[in-house]
Amino acid sequence: MSSLPGWLAPVVEAASTITVHELTRFMPPEDSDPRRGAVLMVFADRHGDPAEPDDLAHRGELLLTERAHHMRSHPGQVSFPGGSLDEGETPVEAALREAYEEIGLEPSEVEVFGELPELWLPPSNFAVTPILGYWKDPGEVRIASPDEVHEIHHVAIADLLDPQHRINVRHPSGWVGPGFLIGPDKDVILWGFTAGIIARLFGYLGWAEDWDRARVRDLPDHMLQGVPRGTDLAPNTTLEE
Repeated sequence: MSSLPGWLAPVVEAASTITVHELTRFMPPEDSDPRRGAVLMVFADRHGDPAEPDDLAHRGELLLTERAHHMRSHPGQVSFPGGSLDEGETPVEAALREAYEEIGLEPSEVEVFGELPELWLPPSNFAVTPILGYWKDPGEVRIASPDEVHEIHHVAIADLLDPQHRINVRHPSGWVGPGFLIGPDKDVILWGFTAGIIARLFGYLGWAEDWDRARVRDLPDHMLQGVPRGTDLAPNTTLEE
């Protein structure tokens, strides 16, 4: 029996109606053989100020991870738990396994209620399936893999929708794409693949609010280590992890 809260109903419906074209302009070519992976988009109830509005996204939060700052690729990037599929794994199995290995999230505590269309990342020829899950019995999570994870972020959806926390992010290549400011001091930049999914899904849901698109932030240096500054991330960087 499902234990999903009412505020997640629009997300459940979206999972059954949204198409790949609402999330990206790109799909794997018919003759391609992309690597496959999965990420776990974990929703949970937010236990905050009881005076807050009892509606839609104001009741929820997302569980995100900040990649270790010493990693050779995408250091410090905020992402959903996830990774490559092992041989014989389904996207759901891979997403749950990776979440457990990275942050100790017990698979039994997550109710999987849908998945988004497989999204292709042309620069790396990677096809990623976002799995939607509800953290129905929140327990403890921890940095189980310090080599991969620097920090765990419990991000209120209301904060992601707040126009004051929306930005455009500029890469040294000249590419500019959607971003969010998260963390206790709102000084952590969420951008790229994960920000693209969140921005486009919330837009599809009708949750997104108007914000100042002239607000642009450059990526901090620690996020550019190991990435050539001239790397051409366009045109699909909204889905580049």
